[in-house]
Amino acid sequence: MRKLVLLVPVFAFIFFAQFATAQQGDAMFGGSALLSSGSCSDFTGLCPEKGGFYPSVSADVIFKKRIGFGFETAWRGGQGDYFGQPYRPIITDFNAIYQPRLSKKVGLDLFGGIGVQSTRFYGYTATSNCVYFGACFNTNHNFVVDAGGGIRYYVWQHLFVRPEVHYYHIVNNTDIFSNNDVFRVGASIGYTIGGPE
Repeated sequence: MRKLVLLVPVFAFIFFAQFATAQQGDAMFGGSALLSSGSCSDFTGLCPEKGGFYPSVSADVIFKKRIGFGFETAWRGGQGDYFGQPYRPIITDFNAIYQPRLSKKVGLDLFGGIGVQSTRFYGYTATSNCVYFGACFNTNHNFVVDAGGGIRYYVWQHLFVRPEVHYYHIVNNTDIFSNNDVFRVGASIGYTIGGPE
């Protein structure tokens, strides 16, 4: 996990260094809900990770041949209740993107990559961060492999809406929840700088 965090500055440098040669950049914000199968188990004492409203922010850069890369962060808007323990998942991913155009106003966004889920459990008071800064939580980090897609529709000039589906395989998520696989379904509103070739 620490090695992945060390790579973030490298990815940021590449992102900004290559932006000058990019054909297009997009900035988006959206909302979604987490879906997964299963129910709480009396045997294991675990429940599936699902529900809640997840706001998100994302950006991408697209180069020639409609291929590029981007990042996205989504978090549970309100704290969930897990057997009386307040919690909040935060999912961040870095993706390769293929963005074919279907018409002048419609295109696809197909993406896949890796990331991390940080699940915060609130109510802990044993740390100095809690006492002095009010950050009273413990965090559990899990590696994520993700894939997904959306349909982009330009409603006015460079402004678009994108219904979307994200699939996450969260490695070792069954340490906390009853499943490793979740879907995030929602929509984003975005703005495109530049345009297709």
